[in-house]
Amino acid sequence: MNPQAKLISATSLVLGTSITISSNHWVMAWTGLEINTLAILPLISKSHHPRAIEASTKYFLVQAAASTLLLFSSMTSAWFTGQWDITQLTHPMSCILLTAAISMKLGLVPFHFWFPEVLQGSSLTTSLLLATIMKFPPTILLVLTSPSLDQDLLILLAIISTALGGWAGLNQTQIRKILAFSSISHLGWMTIIVSYNPKLTLITFFLYSLATAAIFFALNVTNTTKLSTMMTAWSKTPSLTAILMLTLLSLAGLPPMTGFLPKWLIIQELTKQELTTVATAITLLSLLGLFFYLRLAYCATITLPPNSMSYMKHWHTNKPISTLTAILTALSIMLLPLSPMISAVP
Repeated sequence: MNPQAKLISATSLVLGTSITISSNHWVMAWTGLEINTLAILPLISKSHHPRAIEASTKYFLVQAAASTLLLFSSMTSAWFTGQWDITQLTHPMSCILLTAAISMKLGLVPFHFWFPEVLQGSSLTTSLLLATIMKFPPTILLVLTSPSLDQDLLILLAIISTALGGWAGLNQTQIRKILAFSSISHLGWMTIIVSYNPKLTLITFFLYSLATAAIFFALNVTNTTKLSTMMTAWSKTPSLTAILMLTLLSLAGLPPMTGFLPKWLIIQELTKQELTTVATAITLLSLLGLFFYLRLAYCATITLPPNSMSYMKHWHTNKPISTLTAILTALSIMLLPLSPMISAVP
């Protein structure tokens, strides 16, 4: 892919995201989402591999269906209320359609089937974009419309997403699929609190994106896409794989790493809202995800390389470790002391 095409795609991604997050009109928000979809498709299919073409086709069909639902929801609301404002969504049918559209955009259960397959067919850099930046505009729309949406439905979707994200990731050997189910599980944490404290949803999204970016950059340096190659990643860059283990544990939400901060605040807020049963359920379901995070960390740093004659060990790395990777890994591990300051924000 030539640099001019990459520049156009990157500029379109920034433009589409900016239009969606800054708009008050539903048509403008829909336009930004469509620009994002059209901009990411060349990046998914740039390898011209059949799996990449399949992934781009699936992504286009799902996102087109979700955008159609979102536009139909906004038109229904405008038909009955005369309002095109995003924050003035009041019609019950529009709220249900919008919940389905945003769930499909984000990859929430039961609209999650496309997400692991699309990530598996994309490169590591494109997978990072799909797991972080492409989820930012739908998350903003979810935050803006959260007062109008059904809280019980959102809680149900969140609990099911956390359960399935942890359960389906247990038997995976492809790292991109594992991180896809990890994203689905984290989306459950973001969705469950959006009706009660939208700021916590944004904090969770930003910290999740931080840790995920650090993991994808580390995997890109070692060119690791499955567990069998992760077992020999230590032979390339021992220090980076050690930091990768800590970053994975941070994404799992173990204290005293950064990933514990959003889960701690969400559990605290759910308890304040007298939803102790819901908080207990989602905390127990997150233990499923903890298992495959620990397995990834174990494969990265503790196991010996496999004694297979058909597998060639990589003793040298071809890519330098950038300063950005070091900064992201440090932030994804050591931001927990910020919790008192975040808790004090009204």
